[in-house]
Order: sequence, then C-alpha cells, then structure tokens
Amino acid sequence: MEVLKSKKVLQDFIERQKEMGKKIGFAPTMGALHNGHLSLYEKAKEENDLVVSSIFVNPTQFNNPEDLNKYPRDINRDILILKNSGLVDAVYIPEVTDIYPEKTESQSYNFDGLENEMEGKSRPGHFDGVGTVVEELFNQVKPDTAYFGEKDFQQLAIIKKMVEKKKLPVKIIGVSIYRGENGLALSSRNQRLHEDRKEDSKVIYETLKKVNEWFRVKPISEIKEKVQDIFDQQRGMQLEYFLIADEDTLKETDFFYKGRSFRAFIVVIVDGVRLIDNMHLD
Repeated sequence: MEVLKSKKVLQDFIERQKEMGKKIGFAPTMGALHNGHLSLYEKAKEENDLVVSSIFVNPTQFNNPEDLNKYPRDINRDILILKNSGLVDAVYIPEVTDIYPEKTESQSYNFDGLENEMEGKSRPGHFDGVGTVVEELFNQVKPDTAYFGEKDFQQLAIIKKMVEKKKLPVKIIGVSIYRGENGLALSSRNQRLHEDRKEDSKVIYETLKKVNEWFRVKPISEIKEKVQDIFDQQRGMQLEYFLIADEDTLKETDFFYKGRSFRAFIVVIVDGVRLIDNMHLD
C-alpha cells in the first residue's frame, strides 16, 4: 500500500494509474478507522481496479473547536488497519495546505435546502465545510466512483447533490450502515464510550426497529412520544432529536404519503458523546 503524504506525490501517482487505464474507487475519511470504513473499501474493491483512501480531519466542518480538538487521531494505527485489510492500494494523507493552500475556510454552496434540515439547523456552515473538502479531494484523486456510508445519510445526500449541480465526473455510492453485534452503528465517536455504555447504547438501534414496526400503523406524533419516553428512561442518555423525513428532500413529515420514501433519524447524547443513526422505513 502506497502512503501519499503530499498533493504532488498523489497527483503523480494518480496520473500513472490513469495512464494505465485503471478505474479508481475512493472513500475519504477523517481517520479513527473502524470496520464501518473497511466496509466502504470492500465495496470499492469489488467494483474498481484501484482503491484509494484519504485521512484528513477537516477543520472547516467543525462548529465547535473543542469537538475538533477531541476528535480521535492515530495516523499510524489507521495506516496499519488499511494495510492489514488488504483492501486499499493507496492512502492520501494531506497537510492542511494541500487542501486549503491560501485560507482555511469553506466555499459557499447551495444544496437546494438539504443543508438546512436536521444537522444543518444546529451546525451552520457544517455542510459548506463538507462540500469544500470533498470537492477538493475529488479534484485531486480523480476517482471514477466514491463511497460514503449511509450512517451520515444527510452528508451522503448533500454530496450527491453537489456532484449533480457541479456536474462532477464521479459516481456516488451509498453503503449500508455497518453495525456491531448489538446493532450499534459503528462510529469514530464510539471510541470515546466505555464498553458497557456501548452495550447500553444498543437501545438506539432497537428503538429504530420499533419505529419501523410502528410506521404506517401509528400516527407519527404518537411515535415521537413513544421514542421520547424510551430515552427518558435511559440513564445518562439525552435524546437530542428524533424525526421522520422524506428521503429525497430530508424535510420532516407528520404524515405517511404513498409513493414517497421515508427514513427515521435519531441523535442521542450518551455520556457527552453524540451518536447519530437512521433507518429506512419499510
């Protein structure tokens, strides 16, 4: 596995691969790698000649400087995980100046309102930061296909929208949420939880499964009350929000409309760690 530590080294590498006609699959990360990330590379390996990873903690998508400082970083561990997986041919580890050569600030984007829903309501500018770093990485890596997990479903929708509006030559693939044995969605933030609290947090997934059972048979207002009741009874957990939204617009709905696809979204604070999850509703 090649470890590419500058934009120039990356560009030389990509140019050689393109000259050989290789199809490139890419999944960018912020490190703190786990099996959820590896599931992206498994999918990429199946569909491409060459798989590229990147590790870059993007400062412009953090609203809270404390959250940026707390974000887990262990580059040597991450490189070892990628090497041992046998799934990745090259990892790009840029410096901030490789991504932001002048000022470390975001571009402004119009994602047709997707950025104003859910996470966007409490994190202004967050998705401008996501769009900026992903567009720049696409320009540098030049992938044919890029892979993103459905755990960050809003982010996935926004990247698809950016690619569509900017007519970028890359196909975006969403990969199903990778869950631990107890159903908890794997996340880099989970590493900040004690093992017993990870086990307690399986209530998030169990609740989403109940919501899927209740959907279409109970009013959404009643479902929301039931979800709130569940988390009111959990020690050290706070329900930040729960909602059911249209998968295309991400707008919250109070009713089930035939012919539309819906997804439940949930954010729970567990011992100060913010966990997000979602589920398509059948």
